[in-house]
Formats: sequence, structure tokens, C-alpha cells
Amino acid sequence: MNPHLYAVIMAGGAGTRFWPASRSLRPKQLLALAGKETLLTATVRRLSPRISADRVYVATGAHLLEATAATLPQVPRAQLLAEPAPRNTAPCVAWATATILRRDPDAVVAVFPADHFIADEPAFLEAIDRAVLGADKGLLTTIGIVPTRAETGYGYIEMGERLAPGLHRAAGFVEKPDRARAEQYVASKRYLWNAGMFFFSGAVFMDAVKAHLPAIADFAMRADEAAKTGDESIVVNALFGSLPSISIDHGVMEKEQRIAVAPGDFGWNDVGSWESAWELATKDAHDNGLPPGSVSVDASGNLVVDLTTGPEKKAFALCGVHGLVVVVTDDAALIIPRDRAQDVRAVVDALKANKRDHLL
Repeated sequence: MNPHLYAVIMAGGAGTRFWPASRSLRPKQLLALAGKETLLTATVRRLSPRISADRVYVATGAHLLEATAATLPQVPRAQLLAEPAPRNTAPCVAWATATILRRDPDAVVAVFPADHFIADEPAFLEAIDRAVLGADKGLLTTIGIVPTRAETGYGYIEMGERLAPGLHRAAGFVEKPDRARAEQYVASKRYLWNAGMFFFSGAVFMDAVKAHLPAIADFAMRADEAAKTGDESIVVNALFGSLPSISIDHGVMEKEQRIAVAPGDFGWNDVGSWESAWELATKDAHDNGLPPGSVSVDASGNLVVDLTTGPEKKAFALCGVHGLVVVVTDDAALIIPRDRAQDVRAVVDALKANKRDHLL
């Protein structure tokens, strides 16, 4: 382990894409959508060969603080940073980085989303090692995922000159492309998916924030000063909600010249919808992901998730249906075609419009 390597886990979320399992107080990182662990627990565990829990910081919403603490008892409570308002990734990472630099001025910071799935964890750790090498060279570095298909739902990173084995200069960031351009990117073998993982010297990153996002840099400085007198929470609560809502990508990475990318191929999935949950589920010969004891007749490509808490589990029977997602909780049920899984947000919007807040 590098004693100067720290992790920042971004663990906010509104709890919409995985309704009815996810709710405002239980977003997807607090769910076990890819195994028995919650996604957040798995994120911290798979980092442990490189970054121990005492060097993990978690940025989450103030409303999720208690649930996050209960999920991660191994992470010191003081290292859970409660955002009073959602402001995207740049403000929370800048605040977390400034907090870490108070502890270790030589810190190298690795930033990860809390809600991704990694199939090949040894290969993931190897990619981290290459990305940290970039950070050690003073470069703002990201891990780019080697694409497996022409995906239009992700941003891309173009690889430039080779800097070291498994490390390239990043020639540019590209917004989500149309189908034709995505196919060109994949065919060229020069483009990687942007997975939102970042690695940098804390001091180099804060200099970049000062140059490109001065309001956020000023907030971090004021929070630092207030921490000396024990008043940091007062400053954060007063100022955080007024900060620009901007991502690290747009606010810093796209404006910097000192950018590197480490290609990674380790079975990454951003667990973005119930479609992703179907992809990760254990399936039968007809591609159904079903609870034990289910019956299927002329049914294929379905996902059934039973999240009821009663002592008796239901027996599910599927007949003549294909490509459905069925999710059942104690107070709600969702039935939706798998290829419309992103439209769950419309269901949440309809519930809000009908003031059925108890279901959110």
C-alpha cells in the first residue's frame, strides 16, 4: 500500500432509476444489485488491497449520512462528508480533497463512483496502479474502459501518445455520440468509455480547481480555515448550496492540458438501470433471472426481483412473456419492458406529480 494514497467515494444519488427498490433515502449504492453486498460496500472492499478503510472518504448527501454510516462501519465517521445540497461532482471532490490535504499534504487522491460493478478485481487493481503512476507524474489521470460495443450512453476519452505501459496522454473528452460516431470510435481502438474515476496529486488538483473553478476553490479554502476552529460544518452548510453545480469532467478535466488515461478492461458495469441488473443476474437457459422456485413456460429474457420482507416468499410463474422486468416490494410493484428500463424515471415523476411522496 502507498501510505499517501486516499480514496474519495462519491455516494450521493436521488433513488430514481431503480425504483421501487431505490428510494430517496435508499439510492442504488445502498442496494445489493449485483450480489449479496451493497454496491457501496463492494466499492470500499475491492479497494482494500490498495487503500485501507481508514484512508477512505465518502461524499454523500446529508439525508443519507446515517444510512451510509450504517453501511460502512469500517470507515471512520469523521470521513463521511455530508453535502447539504446536490452540486454535482466537482464541489464534493474539491471539498474532500482539501480535507485530505489537511491530513497529508503529499496525498494522492483516487476518486470512484459508489455504484459500479467490477467483475475482474485483480485487473481493476492493476489499472489503479497505472493510473496512480500518472498521478505521481503530476498528471490528472482517469481510467478509461475498453469498449465492448458502440455505446451511445457514455462519454468517451481519446487516447493520445503512450507515456508508459498502460498509460497514455488523454487527447480529449467526447460527449455521448450518436450511433454512427460510436461505431467509428470503437473501430478505431483509440477511444475508451469515461467511467468517472479520477486520480491526482491533491495539490495539483486543487491548483486546477483554483484556475478553472475559483468559487469552488474559495469555498474549500474557507472550509479549511473554519476547520481550524471547529466551525467547518457551519461554513459548509452556509456556502455549499450556492456553489456551481458542475462535474469534474466539465469543470476541470476538459480544461486541463495535464491529462492522462489508463485503459482498463475488467468487466465494468455502471449498473445504470434494471437492464444492467438483468445483465448481472444469474440466468437460466432462457436468459431469465428469477427467484428460486420460480416457474417459466415459454418465457425468456425476463428479470424478476422479489424484495418483499415477509416470512413467506412468493412463487413467481411466467408464461408467454419476454423481456420484462418485474420488481416487487412490500408497498409497490414495477412491471416494465426491459428495453424501456430508463423510463422508470417517468414513473417516479408521475408519483411526484400525484403527490405520492410516501412511495419515493
